[in-house]
Amino acid sequence: MKYSAIDNQLFINNRAKFASKMKPNSLAIFNSNDIYPISADSTMPFQQHRDIFYLSGVDQEESILVIFPDCPKEKHKEILFLRETNEHIAVWEGEKLTKEKAFETSGVKTVYWLQDLEKVLFEIMTQCDTVYINTNEHYRASVEVETREDRFTKWLKEKYPAHSVAKSNPILQRLRSVKEDVEIELIQKACNITEKGFKRILNFIKPGVTEYEIEAEFIHEFIRSRSKGFAYTPIIASGNNANVLHYVENNQKCKAGDLILMDVGAEYANYASDMTRTVPVSGRFSERQKAVYNAVLNVKNEATKMLVPGAYWGDYHVEVGKLMTSELLDLGLLDKADVKNENPEWPAYKKYFMHGTSHHMGLDTHDYGILTEPMQANMVFTVEPGIYIPEEGFGVRLEDDVVIQNTGEPINLMKNIPIEIDEIETIMNA
Repeated sequence: MKYSAIDNQLFINNRAKFASKMKPNSLAIFNSNDIYPISADSTMPFQQHRDIFYLSGVDQEESILVIFPDCPKEKHKEILFLRETNEHIAVWEGEKLTKEKAFETSGVKTVYWLQDLEKVLFEIMTQCDTVYINTNEHYRASVEVETREDRFTKWLKEKYPAHSVAKSNPILQRLRSVKEDVEIELIQKACNITEKGFKRILNFIKPGVTEYEIEAEFIHEFIRSRSKGFAYTPIIASGNNANVLHYVENNQKCKAGDLILMDVGAEYANYASDMTRTVPVSGRFSERQKAVYNAVLNVKNEATKMLVPGAYWGDYHVEVGKLMTSELLDLGLLDKADVKNENPEWPAYKKYFMHGTSHHMGLDTHDYGILTEPMQANMVFTVEPGIYIPEEGFGVRLEDDVVIQNTGEPINLMKNIPIEIDEIETIMNA
């Protein structure tokens, strides 16, 4: 891995928190992701399942974690199963985790090779009443492929049909949404790498450069800073492309006078950052562009102050909608009749700002978190309002990542990334 080693106390603490939420005499099982094929012998780069990483720090395929707090055998309260490594694998694929290295990484003392899985599992399944399976219940999830976790769950339920089944995901949704200090430091590292990339491209952007060249500048800076690369597919959208919310072609030339919207974030140690900035291709904003930009910035700054413990995500978005409505009235994009006659299910401001303002962030860009429960300190949220005006040929979105505090305003992990118009113009024209 490119990232520096993480203190295994994080993963020890995470397992302890999970174990404390389990039913008596139950065990939980977590699988690594598959390496997904492309065609012939080609594969996609491996991405570890975030749940097993959160609980163990193991960043390797074909790994399984078992947590069994009430196991009668002390050594089987926590178990890792790994693919057995050897010299041949080391030559062709690179070094894999040894049992010793797996312990150093995770803090799990008992490590078996995968070939022992069925034998050991039979023993511990006879000692428990309930087994926690790991399903994907994220509110944005839309999965068509059968995952390694799915296949394992199917096999387990057929092999042990008399056991009660429980779900890991509701526990993990709550645990993963509230970050440990070490996790916030890792997210901050990802944000710092994103900052380097953004400052690099401010001196690079000019009329005639292509969106993909800007993308290349970002990835250069990310990888040289020990990131695997982008935390998600980057959006580099110049001109009217910014009005396509998930524009990812990144293949057009940037034209003089246009704005370019960049929704880009580096990952670090599997933790995400998520930034959006909108800058002028020619280095100067027009007066109209400034007015729209400052309207978005005002909404972002005021919305950030609303992210406090006890707030509810749904109520928060209603209040942000009121802020945006006021700005759109001032810009002349809405009039009072539009607001008076609006559909409460789709308010008038949605014509120009049709997406949500904030989402949880962490190991996943759209991270775990139950939206019907109140916000808590140490949750990390994006704040990303936007105004999109196809008829004027541009859109503006601004986005930072913030940490909710027990008292006071959230901490902005992207406070050092230029966002004010004067600062951006000064850097671009230096």
